[in-house]
Amino acid sequence: FNRLRIRVGGSLQDQVLYDVGNLKSPCHPFQKMKDGLFGFSKGCLHMERWDELNRFFKETSAMVTFGLNALHGRHKIKRSLWGGDWDSSNAQDFMKYTISKGYQIDSWEFGNELSGNGIGAHVHADQYGKDLVNLRKIINELYKGLQSKPSLIAPGGFYDEEWFVKLLQTSGFGVIDVMSHHMYNLGAGVDPKLVSKILNPDHLNKAAYTFGNLTHIIRRHGPWTSAWVGESGGAYNSGGAHVSNTFVNSFWYLDQLGMASKYHTKVYCRQTLIGGNYGLLNATTFVPNPDYYRQELEI
Repeated sequence: FNRLRIRVGGSLQDQVLYDVGNLKSPCHPFQKMKDGLFGFSKGCLHMERWDELNRFFKETSAMVTFGLNALHGRHKIKRSLWGGDWDSSNAQDFMKYTISKGYQIDSWEFGNELSGNGIGAHVHADQYGKDLVNLRKIINELYKGLQSKPSLIAPGGFYDEEWFVKLLQTSGFGVIDVMSHHMYNLGAGVDPKLVSKILNPDHLNKAAYTFGNLTHIIRRHGPWTSAWVGESGGAYNSGGAHVSNTFVNSFWYLDQLGMASKYHTKVYCRQTLIGGNYGLLNATTFVPNPDYYRQELEI
């Protein structure tokens, strides 16, 4: 477990503010809001909480991938489409604080599920690529002269061939280190046929289309990058009760770890350490579920 990786991010990360630097807004926690993204308002991360998390990371020797607030400064244009440049100032202050405290970040990931048509929100690939060029410059400047420099990961969303190609073309050579994508090939967690899907090789093999296509576009348009599965829990919406947290879920998981390896995936991050039915730990007792000991592939 000395290569344990923890990805900090998810559905609400794109509207998180960091309580550091010249933040002009009050630092309030997320609150339920009917018209908000995923039903929540913007939220704020206090640096005291960030300090606590980093003590945990240090004690567990975890490698950290942190997802930045890629919607900050943008505005909604229509339906789920957001436009305008990313406001990098708050994230830059947060990164400066992180460096000043000596916290080790293995990789900064830009955004969560904003690719293609998005989940809740999306941003056009050319705009996303432009913002990544800006973020790469920030990382290079802040980490100049330091022993190690974190990788830049994007987009942390569901695979869309046209969008992913456009992102690589717009951002250009050497900007992105990793193309990360999310996979939930079992469908909704409430599906009564969930166990049948897990035990059906033909259904599991359908994921090869995504793995194969992403490998192809990386070779053709971005050979300087590598592929990661940045999030996968099998069944979305917290997985299936009495299925995702039991031994039968191991069949899906092992199959996909093998498939990921076959298609040159370098890291596979499982959703989630704790929370939902697909958590690796029981949310009440913290006792490991059957999948815990197969928690990450890294080659």
